[in-house]
Amino acid sequence: MVHMKWLILAVGISLLAACGDEQAETADQKETAPTEEKAKETPAETENANEADSAQAEEVAEAEPQYRLNPATWGVEPIADAPAEAVLLTIDDAPDKHAVEMATTLKELDVPAIFFVNGHFLDSDEEKENLRKIHDLGFAIGNHTQTHPNLTTISDEQQKEEILAVNETVEQVIGEKPKFFRAPHGANTDFSRALVQQEGMLLMNWSYGYDWEKQYMDPAALTDIMVNTEFLRNGSNLLMHDREWTAAALPGIVEGLQAKGYTFVDPQEIELEQ
Repeated sequence: MVHMKWLILAVGISLLAACGDEQAETADQKETAPTEEKAKETPAETENANEADSAQAEEVAEAEPQYRLNPATWGVEPIADAPAEAVLLTIDDAPDKHAVEMATTLKELDVPAIFFVNGHFLDSDEEKENLRKIHDLGFAIGNHTQTHPNLTTISDEQQKEEILAVNETVEQVIGEKPKFFRAPHGANTDFSRALVQQEGMLLMNWSYGYDWEKQYMDPAALTDIMVNTEFLRNGSNLLMHDREWTAAALPGIVEGLQAKGYTFVDPQEIELEQ
């Protein structure tokens, strides 16, 4: 009987040990399962990352410049197969009183443009909000100096302040510096040209504009001359201003140019390096 008791006891211990091993094995499997699952997900995550990289690469490829500025005419010229029958719209002295309205009009017409801003129109929170609205509507922002001086009549240090002050304010408001520069009156100096290049901006003047002349301070007259001027040609760089009569003429100008077969150059497609 004693031997039988010891045999039963030994079998019981063996069974308990086997159960313990099985439970330990099950616990190990439970701990290792998530790790194995993560290992299974890694190739998919890698594939997704590769797809994202490819998409970014495609975006970069799509962002290749389509036009370049011709400093001899201040017009834009197509690169490769970009449409030649296109013009560039630009609005100076923004955002004074009508720039947001003009930006809204152009957005509704699906027409791009550059808005060249003056720092003295960006003093208040309301004025800065106007700049933000124009940018949020998708329009390019250019630097038109702080106080609109003739750069040829002031010192190098003053020119520096006039240009850099606008860059600083614009960056604070929209998170990026202007990509374009236009000097008041189209008057540049060797110093301003060098500073603009150093700041990574493209310096441009214009092909033609009329809205500061008394006889064209009328929407109908301005529309007619902007569309039918002898200076209109492929790549023309059209100068307009933040003015009441220009805002009123803008839809007619766009429609008149379109009727002549012109499309509009997206400033984002202009090559910045000269």
